[in-house]
Amino acid sequence: MKKFATLVASASLLFSTVVFAADTPMSLAGAEMVNAAKVKSLIAAGVVAVDFRVAAEYEEGHIIGAISVPYKEKSAKSVDYDAALDSVDLSKLPADKNAALIGYCNGPECWKGYKGSDRAVKAGHKKVYWFRGGMPEWKAASGALE
Repeated sequence: MKKFATLVASASLLFSTVVFAADTPMSLAGAEMVNAAKVKSLIAAGVVAVDFRVAAEYEEGHIIGAISVPYKEKSAKSVDYDAALDSVDLSKLPADKNAALIGYCNGPECWKGYKGSDRAVKAGHKKVYWFRGGMPEWKAASGALE
């Protein structure tokens, strides 16, 4: 019985670790994490939103004025992901690396927004905003879609 209890406890710990590991972290070095209200004000000020979801999701609805830059993800869903396994066309981002941009995808469990924003920072973009809440938070805040 003691072995069974240990096995159950180990399995529970492993499961909880896997569940929590699935969500993106609460920060991204070199980027500022923002919420829907801040995204609305940034867009009103002319900041471009970058949708890192797949093209079909973008077509179903996206933040008004957002550009589609699909992040093709094959790497682990982890902060130490191997970017060489993934692909994203960073040439679609604003050419001016001083121009601000907002990266997003499908919420905290979607790593494409995190990784795309991270890649933008590493490519030299100086003002990257990461909208961790992404489309679910945007819709909950009655954000406009096109």
